[in-house]
Amino acid sequence: MVRFFLVTRGRGGPMLCHLCASTITLCILWITMAQVSGQEDKEKTTALKDLLSRIDLDELMKKDEPPFTFPKTLEEFEYAFDEDGQLRHIKTGERFVFNAREDLHRWNQKRYEALGEIITQYVYKLLEEKCKLRKEVIPVDASDGEPTSFIYMSSDALTNPSKLLILIQGSGVVRAGQWARRLIINQDLNSGTQIPFIERAMEDGYGVMVLNPNENFFEVEKPAKISPIPSPTEPSDEPAEKRERKDNKEGKKKKEFYEKYRNPQKETETERIPIRGSASSEEHVLYVWDYFVSKALAKNVFIVAHSYGGLSFVELMNQREIQVKNKVCAVALTDSSHNIWLQDTSKGTQDWMHQCCQNWVSSPEPLDTPLDSMLPDCPRFSAGTERHELTSWISFKSIFKFFSEALKAKEDEEQEENSNTVTTRSSSHKNKHQDL
Repeated sequence: MVRFFLVTRGRGGPMLCHLCASTITLCILWITMAQVSGQEDKEKTTALKDLLSRIDLDELMKKDEPPFTFPKTLEEFEYAFDEDGQLRHIKTGERFVFNAREDLHRWNQKRYEALGEIITQYVYKLLEEKCKLRKEVIPVDASDGEPTSFIYMSSDALTNPSKLLILIQGSGVVRAGQWARRLIINQDLNSGTQIPFIERAMEDGYGVMVLNPNENFFEVEKPAKISPIPSPTEPSDEPAEKRERKDNKEGKKKKEFYEKYRNPQKETETERIPIRGSASSEEHVLYVWDYFVSKALAKNVFIVAHSYGGLSFVELMNQREIQVKNKVCAVALTDSSHNIWLQDTSKGTQDWMHQCCQNWVSSPEPLDTPLDSMLPDCPRFSAGTERHELTSWISFKSIFKFFSEALKAKEDEEQEENSNTVTTRSSSHKNKHQDL
């Protein structure tokens, strides 16, 4: 039994209660053993942490994934668009199901992305066959083997003398002709694609230009890395046969560990080569303006820009302010992400946007309800929905009404100016006649 000793203070100073030497020795031994035991536990804990740090839990979860091999067509996916433009399963008639396999989120996501690529090609086909648009490759002077992108245009996009409509989507995976992939898959083609805008514009006599601001890179597969040649090891005193058995055993352990804890279907590493003139959304919009829009004969250009497309349009104004003011009649923004302060726009640009632009933003208020403008640029109106991706579709009719009113106001103003000019010339001619 370990007894404790007590130090007290008396008149002559501290006093130690007398304990036998054996008791003190036992106390010292007990403390020493506790320290040694604690050190061993600490080393074990450190080793365990080191082991856990070497195991990538994300990779561990991938080891039981099915192969990333997915259908290449809608038919192989067993899906099709019905007469209402809704994606339905061919056999069950149900909507697309994301969680095709429970507890395999990464595999489900890859499957969704594979379907999304098929949807992109499907929309391209609709643009060409249903809307009769033609594909224009950019850069216009691309050399053989150079990465390229493209836009879509109606046959009269450059020759229509009156009106031209330009469509610019937001950022992300969407490509030419799409507002939101999620809407195409989960809702319908009308809400998720730009096709209703294209068809309505053509009915109203517009030329049409569909931009493709997210096609920025050409991806090529990276060459496989060559494993470095192992450096020679120091000669060992062990017999060669024993050393070989030891190396084989260690190699087998490493292989088993790799197969157990690493993903057997490692994703291919790719390198991105930027497309000249389209390395970013802003660069793409500027390039299309310089090589196509600025050369179009239309006196009145109209623009619909969604989300990041609005930011790209404002950047275009920063770069080509005078040209845009002279050529663009009206701009409809839908939940635009532009910021006139961060983008350092001029006072002239802000005044022009206040007069010629309107921004339909996500809001619980009814469609077209005026909202307070947080920045001194364009008036803001409710898009009649709180879902960002739906703002363009819900505002569809309001946008074309806005364009019609803007064009009429411009034509009335020009007519009034012409009338004043004729009156002035007539008065001047009359005065000259009287002088004679």
